[in-house]
Amino acid sequence: MSVERWRFVKMQGLGNDFVVLDGIRQQIEVTPGRVRRLADRAFGVGCDQVLVVTPPPVAGVDFGYRIFNADGSEAEQCGNGARCVARFVAEEGLSAQERVRAWTRGGVIELQVLEGGIVAVDMGVPRLRPEEVPFLPDVAEPEAAVEAAALTTAGEVPAIFPLRVGEERVLVSVVSLGNPHAVLVVGDAASAAVQRLGPLIEHHPAFPQGVNVGFAEVRSPNRLRLRVFERGVGETLACGTGGCAAAVAAIRRGLVSGPVEVEMRGGVLTVEWEGVGRGVVMRGPAERVFEGWVEPDRLMERPHWE
Repeated sequence: MSVERWRFVKMQGLGNDFVVLDGIRQQIEVTPGRVRRLADRAFGVGCDQVLVVTPPPVAGVDFGYRIFNADGSEAEQCGNGARCVARFVAEEGLSAQERVRAWTRGGVIELQVLEGGIVAVDMGVPRLRPEEVPFLPDVAEPEAAVEAAALTTAGEVPAIFPLRVGEERVLVSVVSLGNPHAVLVVGDAASAAVQRLGPLIEHHPAFPQGVNVGFAEVRSPNRLRLRVFERGVGETLACGTGGCAAAVAAIRRGLVSGPVEVEMRGGVLTVEWEGVGRGVVMRGPAERVFEGWVEPDRLMERPHWE
């Protein structure tokens, strides 16, 4: 019996790392178990997400790409991954166009490879209404639900919502860039309770599809420092959609103005957003690390002790 063997490219964007697979010229059948084994840093290749480039699934796009978190779950969108996919498609000869349109579960995005390894991504219009994220204000903080519901019904979407987390009450801005984000503004990102609050908010019942959690510190009128606890992954060195969500949230709250430099542990993104109803444009690096071949079914599943 033949064993499946896939060619892969390892890429990274600001330290957010990916195993990228060409699903156009080779047959790729993804399963949660295969993703977990590929992503495992001790037993596999190691990455935050596995990205699969596919033929265009709908009209009007150049290709599709699917995003799988390290735990095997599938995500809707990934900004750092989008930049890596743009370079991958160009370098692998899958497209010779200057600008390409890619389908993702979170919507269609436009990608452009610039000089010096920088990639610009038009992420589309951010979704701010709670039901679009999705976010349930009445579950987040029942005492404040009536006021929040009245505001959103009137067409005014609050820039912040209260969220009850155990015995604590925190304020979050909710944004979807094709995937859900909750952004907290903190005094010091370095000492923020990312490992404690991150998983509690990620799995909070107010976010029925889970959520990426950003902890943003305002450094200047045009600069944020950000840490992100990613849904299905944990804290990463960088998060492209998280950087966009943090910039949108901080602009809406009047804390910064664009273009905004978002500083993460893996590096800096530049985010431009001109306000409600306008698209978000993100610029940042994407780099190829190495390439190789892998037999996904021969990778060992990490043992789990009961």
